[in-house]
Amino acid sequence: MHSLFSGSYKPEDVVFLLKPIAMAPTDTLEKERRIQSGLSHYSEMISEERLPSKAYLQVFHEAFERNKALLALNVCKLSRIIANRVVGEVTIVSLARAGTPVGVLLKRVLERHLGRRAVHYSISIIRDRGIDENALTYILRQERRSQESVVFVDGWTGKGVIARELKVSVAAYNARHGTELPDRLHVLSDLCGQADEAPSSEDYLIPSGVLNSTISGLISRSVLNALYISHDDFHGCVYYSEFEGNDLSNWFVDKTCEEIVKLDRKIGIDNLDATPLSEAQRVFHRARNEAFVMEAMAVHGVRNINYVKPGIGESTRVLLRRAPDKLFLRDEHLSDVQHLIILAREKKVPVFIDENLPYNAVALIQDLNF
Repeated sequence: MHSLFSGSYKPEDVVFLLKPIAMAPTDTLEKERRIQSGLSHYSEMISEERLPSKAYLQVFHEAFERNKALLALNVCKLSRIIANRVVGEVTIVSLARAGTPVGVLLKRVLERHLGRRAVHYSISIIRDRGIDENALTYILRQERRSQESVVFVDGWTGKGVIARELKVSVAAYNARHGTELPDRLHVLSDLCGQADEAPSSEDYLIPSGVLNSTISGLISRSVLNALYISHDDFHGCVYYSEFEGNDLSNWFVDKTCEEIVKLDRKIGIDNLDATPLSEAQRVFHRARNEAFVMEAMAVHGVRNINYVKPGIGESTRVLLRRAPDKLFLRDEHLSDVQHLIILAREKKVPVFIDENLPYNAVALIQDLNF
């Protein structure tokens, strides 16, 4: 019924439970107009993807070199957290597409360094539309993976929208199917205290979050449009074969794995502190995030909470594929925000400096006043 594919990744690294489709992009402002006017849901459209500029790509490579050790450390810590919680084979279910590179890395660490068997599927979850239930059913029934082995993975949290969507979706799925799937979300960095397991809450540049398809297996953000997706299909995606010569997906994974090998030889992954953020830390970050978002909405006259995007990862998404209004930085000299400055300059988005920001970057989406 379903065609399984791995995008540009190696088949042993991931199986995308997504339906490849051919879909024309929608102009960014037209997409924003349709979203804000209620004519279309964001998942029914995709923006045009372009290759990054030479300057942006240079900043990406510099950022990777600068942050690869921290990234490797957090991947290994999260791998240990998962290994300590799950008995037997691990079924990694990453949330496409930001979660996909993280899922690939976790699978490799679990298998190569911690001696655990793991499989990795990447599936779609969409705000207000939920998780792809056909994909969950495939994993449990066709693949016969045990419920208790399932580990949901994403890259980071911003306001916790996907974390909450996951809990609602999994609860609904369990109620409908008589299952007991766990709803715990695992991320590399939990800025807002909404993930269940994370080794960090630092707002740092996660390299896989600053490019589009060329670091995520050449797939688009997931699509749920009735013109392309029937009731028994997986959610859809576009595969950008035209970018194959510029793809960094496997390069990123392999280079990060080289750093993980160095870490293992130097310290030993088994010796790393595998303590996730405590409940007290999560409560603190949750309260801080909620207070900041409410204040930002009041100060800047933002009427929709979805227009406020805290953190480097979420700000990058806004500048790459939405209609950005303003970009706020805590320190414009910080290396981790230089790619944002380039994007803002390219898109003529005003940049403001606020030393009191609780995050290194915050982006606001244009309100088109519908």
